[in-house]
Amino acid sequence: MPEVLLQLDGVHTHIGRYHILHGVDLTVQEGGLTMLLGRNGAGKTTTLRTIMGLWRASAGRIRFDGADITQMATPDIARLGIAYVPETMAIFSQLTVRENLLLATHTGRFDAARLEQVFALFPVLKQKFHDAAGGLSGGQKQMLAIGRAMVEQRRLMLVDEPTKGLAPAVIEHLIGGFRELKAMRTTILLVEQNFHMARSLGDEVAVMDNGVVVHTGGMAALADDEALQGRLLGLSLASHQ
Repeated sequence: MPEVLLQLDGVHTHIGRYHILHGVDLTVQEGGLTMLLGRNGAGKTTTLRTIMGLWRASAGRIRFDGADITQMATPDIARLGIAYVPETMAIFSQLTVRENLLLATHTGRFDAARLEQVFALFPVLKQKFHDAAGGLSGGQKQMLAIGRAMVEQRRLMLVDEPTKGLAPAVIEHLIGGFRELKAMRTTILLVEQNFHMARSLGDEVAVMDNGVVVHTGGMAALADDEALQGRLLGLSLASHQ
């Protein structure tokens, strides 16, 4: 059986006077891709940011590979091998593609084999290696954000809505990239609103509503049950490709 790599137990998060997470329980199996779904405002992005230490949990525990990381600083969490790809992509527009990738290394040097893996997934990054990142298209910037997260070996990738605003052809390319990451046994927790992508990639799924996880199970089972989709998400996956 796969080992649990990430576990959240009763996690609450407050942002100012707002209580966003109300006791999130979540497990992510090592080597798999877990989809985190839910309506807008359900708490998905807050969950990722809380795991990463960007927002501090006000109650509960977050464990990574058995170690309590609840109160750890973000740089220390990253050093454990956790990468975060935010919805905003957070690309440094004035820097080159090369410089953006280099910033994600711990040593300030590329591992040649790992860099070639990034190029194999996203050849455009090799073509535009010395170009300013601000000149990339939206899809290319997303590829750079994902490539930056994997330029060194990561044990876990947290990815927030990578397909938002992208054309269908670019989304298909990203799906192919994530399939390759799965083949490399990279553990991924992926927030996504594109249900074609969710159904294509997800092994497990957790559905959030009002700051809590209300459903967990296999992604295939949810994709096959339109009544359950309607109850949990208020829509049918078949009507949202």
